[in-house]
Formats: sequence, structure tokens, C-alpha cells
Amino acid sequence: MAHIPIITLTTDFGLNDHFVGAMKGVILEIAPEAQIVDISHAVQAFDILDGALTISQAYSYFPSGTVHMVVVDPGVGTARRPLILTGDRHLFVAPDNGVLSLIYDRQERLSVRHVTAEHYFLPQRSNTFHGRDIFSPVAAYLAKGLAPDRFGEEIADYVRFAAPRPKPVDERTLRGVVLKVDRFGNLITNITPADAPQLFGATPPAFQIAIGTKAPATRICTSYAEGAPGEVFGILGSMGFLEVATNRGSAFQLLGAGKGSEVNVVMEG
Repeated sequence: MAHIPIITLTTDFGLNDHFVGAMKGVILEIAPEAQIVDISHAVQAFDILDGALTISQAYSYFPSGTVHMVVVDPGVGTARRPLILTGDRHLFVAPDNGVLSLIYDRQERLSVRHVTAEHYFLPQRSNTFHGRDIFSPVAAYLAKGLAPDRFGEEIADYVRFAAPRPKPVDERTLRGVVLKVDRFGNLITNITPADAPQLFGATPPAFQIAIGTKAPATRICTSYAEGAPGEVFGILGSMGFLEVATNRGSAFQLLGAGKGSEVNVVMEG
């Protein structure tokens, strides 16, 4: 069976405007056989960290050879560079603004190229829509099988950032931050089981997860449905981070906390 090229799209464009449709049209004109998969177009506007989290949670589930186009690009039209990242199994097309930082951290072997071969871009280019005019045609040509080295030279000075890490305040307190609020109002922190292994053990000591304006969470649940109505609790979510949640409700609304809110895990034992 012939390989069907796959291109994924991750953007902050939303679906109210023509942006996503125009990009898909460009891709299909160049690579009509491509299968286009929307990962998300609801990345928070201009939020490079949110874009980095979104693609990092999805890309590895796709077949080898998938081309991932990530366009969260507040610097569009400036001197920031368009990039191709060749990783262990996948390719990525994105602006050089750090949106691929969490991908860089997970690749054993990687090659990053500055895309300078403008003959692969659309002939007429806008300074405000490089997703359509630069990234989409480059992704389409990669999906057709063009080698990444056709697009530009390898670079080592690409932009990357480290995601915020939790820090111990004292011997009993670990301080983290809310990275993201998901569609259900769950508060996704940056705390992992490696940061607080006792929290996720079979018999955790007494603890408090203090966040927002309400009483702290004092229990780790193994499913959302395990929580009592109105109870705020911790849970290890599918992203691999501690979440603060409530059963069939929004912890975001209940706690008055959101992205960037401080999270303190205090061990009482």
C-alpha cells in the first residue's frame, strides 16, 4: 500500500476566519494526496508556550514521516526565521520563536534548518500570513518527499526556552504554576510525579494543594468521577502533570485561578 502523506496543523487561528481553509487549499494544490489533520486551532492567541504544549502532547501519536506545521507566530513579518526541524521520526515546520522547544527536548537526533529557498513559497507573499504563503507550501513539498536540505542550511542558534519547573520552597513545600486551563476548566500544573513522588504513591502522606481563593485540595483521585460533587482534588492527568480538578465542574471557575497561578503543594507529614 502506498504511503499517504500526513500533514498536521496546530495554530492559534481559530475557526471563525478563512485562515485555516486557505492554508489547506495551498497544501492540497501542491500535495493533493495529502491527508490533513487538525490537532488544534484553539491555541491561546500569541501564546508560544501553549502552542509548544499542544504540539508536544500530540505529535508522537502520528505515523513516522508525518509533517507537523505549527503556526503560533506573533512575530510574523519580522526577521524571525522559518524553520524545518527533522526529528527522530517526524518533521516540523514552524517559526523560529521557541514554539518547538518541547520537541527539541525529546529528540535524540535532530536537524534544524533555516528555510531560505524562496522558490518553494507562494509567489505573492503577505507580511501578515506566512502560515498560508510560506509554511503551508513548505509543509506540502516536504510531504511530497522533498528532502529538508533542499530548503536551507542547518543552524544551531535556533530559539528555545525551558518550560517553567516547580521549585522547593522549604523541606515540606513545592511551588509550581498552572501551565494551562483545559476545555473542562481543569488546572494543569507543571508538577510531575518525578517532582513529588510521595504525592502519587499508594499511601500518600497528608498534604494540601493550595491554589486560588478557596480551600486547598487534600486528596488525589484516580478518575474525575471519583471526586465528590463540589470537591476540589488533584489528579494525574493524561499530559503527565498534576491537575487540580472538580467532578463535572470547572476548577478554573470554582477556585478563581488560571494560567500563571501559583500552586503550592505542602506535605503535612
